[in-house]
Amino acid sequence: MRSDRSQAPLTIASASGNVFAFVWANELPSAFDGPAWARVLCAKGSGLGLDGLFCLHVPESGMPWVMDHWDADGAFTFCSNGSRAALALEGAPISEFVEAISSGVSIRLRRFTDDPNPCAGIRMPEGPGFGLKALPIQLTGQAAFGFVGNPQLVVEVLDVDAVDLTVFAPPLRNHAAFPEGTNVNILQPTGKGTARIRSWERGVEGETLCCGTGCAVAAAWMAKRTGIASWRLEPRGGDPVDVLVKLNDDGSWQELWLSGRVRIVAAVVPDASLGLV
Repeated sequence: MRSDRSQAPLTIASASGNVFAFVWANELPSAFDGPAWARVLCAKGSGLGLDGLFCLHVPESGMPWVMDHWDADGAFTFCSNGSRAALALEGAPISEFVEAISSGVSIRLRRFTDDPNPCAGIRMPEGPGFGLKALPIQLTGQAAFGFVGNPQLVVEVLDVDAVDLTVFAPPLRNHAAFPEGTNVNILQPTGKGTARIRSWERGVEGETLCCGTGCAVAAAWMAKRTGIASWRLEPRGGDPVDVLVKLNDDGSWQELWLSGRVRIVAAVVPDASLGLV
C-alpha cells in the first residue's frame, strides 16, 4: 500500500452492471469524508457517474473484512453488488469464502475460482429483521416487500420494457408507507426459474443497471410463490445474476446467495480540482 496520502488512488470496479469506486482506508488523507466524496465522485456530469463509493479496510487475519459504502447522495448504506465486486480488487482476501462486515452488516463473500470469468457471490444478511415482510401499501397486481439491509419493493409487470420507471418509481420510492423510502423493482417472470428485472434505487435516485439486493428479494418472493429455490434474473446491465435461497415459513431466509460477474474497470487518481485531497 502507498505511504503518500497526498493523492488517493481509486479503483473502479463493477458487478453485473453496477459501477463503484473503491479506496483503501490506509491510503486516504486524514480529512477523508465518505459522504462528501461519494456525492462528488458519483455525480453525473461533474463526477464519474458512479453508483456508490466504498472504503475498504486492510484485511486482518482471523477477522471479518470490513468495508463501508456510501450511496451517490452520501447516505451510508449496505450494498450487495459493490460488496462482492470488492473481491476483484488487488489486496482483497484470496480465500474462496470471506467473512465480511459491509456497512455494519454481516455477510459472506464467495470467490468462484473455477469460473473462467471473474465471478463473485454474496450471502445476504439473515436473521431477525431480514426477510419478506407484509406489504405496507395496496397495489394493483402482484407485489412484495422485503428488507435485506435496505428496503425493497418488487412489483410484477407484464413487460419491464413497457414501463416508464421515471414516472412509475418515484411516487412509490417516496410513499409515506415507506418511512425510510424504498428501492423499487419491476419484475417480469419469463420461464421456470427465470425473470427480467429493472430497478430504481434510492440514493442514486434513478434506474441502475442492476440492484443486487433487489434481485435477491425478488427471487426470494418468487421462491415463496413457486417453490423454485434457484433463479436466474436478467437485469438491465445484461450480465445475469443467479440467486439461490432457502426460505422459512415466516418469510425469513437462510443462505440467500446472489452471484454474477465482477470486473475491474480502471484505476484513477481524482483531479485536485474536485477538492477531495
